[in-house]
Amino acid sequence: MAKSIESMLEILDFYLFNTGDIASDRRSGTTVTLRNNCGYTVWAGMYARTKSNPRYVPPSGGGWHMSPGQVVNIPVPNDLVAGRWWGRTGCRTTNGHFHCDTGDCGPWLDCGNHHSTGEPPASLAEITLNSPQDFYDLSLVDGFNIPLTLKPTSRYGGGNAYWCKEAYCRTDMNAICPSELQKVVNGRVVGCKSACVAFHRDEYCCAGAHNRPQTCNPATWPKDYHAVFKNPCPTAYSYAYDDHTSTFTCQNTNYDVIFC
Repeated sequence: MAKSIESMLEILDFYLFNTGDIASDRRSGTTVTLRNNCGYTVWAGMYARTKSNPRYVPPSGGGWHMSPGQVVNIPVPNDLVAGRWWGRTGCRTTNGHFHCDTGDCGPWLDCGNHHSTGEPPASLAEITLNSPQDFYDLSLVDGFNIPLTLKPTSRYGGGNAYWCKEAYCRTDMNAICPSELQKVVNGRVVGCKSACVAFHRDEYCCAGAHNRPQTCNPATWPKDYHAVFKNPCPTAYSYAYDDHTSTFTCQNTNYDVIFC
């Protein structure tokens, strides 16, 4: 799911669970709840498609102004594919155009209306539903802008460490970001770029000759930028092939996306 800002999780056969009260709720849709726990305004963005509609437009056009403490409930279809949520910061309207310091999706508040994703660096929450179970992750593959947590609201069955658990990066990476990865606006660090975004080199982007797990190995990088993100945020994707420690599954549940 987190291979890059353009890539999406492989789509499996569509399947809906149809037993129990929660499953009944899922037949009518799933709710993703956004919570702004930051001490500042966040402009949430959403991009997604569905198996039945590749041009799906999210509620409110996929853009929300969220004051500190605000909660927004977003109903989404049960065949949601590669749903992405992120928080934009430092947003303002200038000469009729809406722009943000981080997570910008062009001159629009409503990213989903324009099928636009957030400009890196931006912390991403990603969810695909019912394929045949839910897959979700928190991605820093393209960098970090604000702390983020993604978690299911209910847990079912046993599973392992990646079954219905929360994915998170609660550390303020901007405060510890190496200078060569920093995004600076007006003298302030507002984001921490991934090595791929900062340097555009195939070895960091898992591209070209490095486009397989066997050939994209942070241990062989000139500098292990993977560790810059993975050590403080161990459940988040830190590079494209970080699947084994960063992909979570669940079923028959709603989700919380928590900023800060």
